[in-house]
Amino acid sequence: MQKASTPDEYVRWVSSERRPQFAEMRQAIQQAMPNGFEEQMSYGMIGYVVPHELYPPGYHCNPQLPLPFVSIANQKNFFGFYHMGLYADAHLMDWFLAEHSALNLRKLDMGKSCIRFNRWNEIPLELLTKLVSKMSVEDWIACYEKNLKR
Repeated sequence: MQKASTPDEYVRWVSSERRPQFAEMRQAIQQAMPNGFEEQMSYGMIGYVVPHELYPPGYHCNPQLPLPFVSIANQKNFFGFYHMGLYADAHLMDWFLAEHSALNLRKLDMGKSCIRFNRWNEIPLELLTKLVSKMSVEDWIACYEKNLKR
């Protein structure tokens, strides 16, 4: 995929076969995202971040970047959903794993904060939107400072 400069441009560059599903995931996440997070391009993906106006220190890996929270990506073989809170909050991770298991879906394909979906019809949008809505900007900043910031 080419490097997009805006989220809308990113969506336009998703293949026509996958664009409707990706746009639906984006819209669901946008609607569930708590106030204060901003949508922008982040690490080559559509990201939802804590802007510098709300968290001036930025991201410890690169303080010039805003603090990342959630990202979505159209990868070659999957849709990626990245949630930094899962990596930082064990209780949130436990909740998510239990809820996903209760849905009786295919085995979760997950890294530390990345969930890979190979089949669009198996993306639990309702679960993802619940997950996104569980942390406010203030909750995420507190969790980040407690667990991740060095």
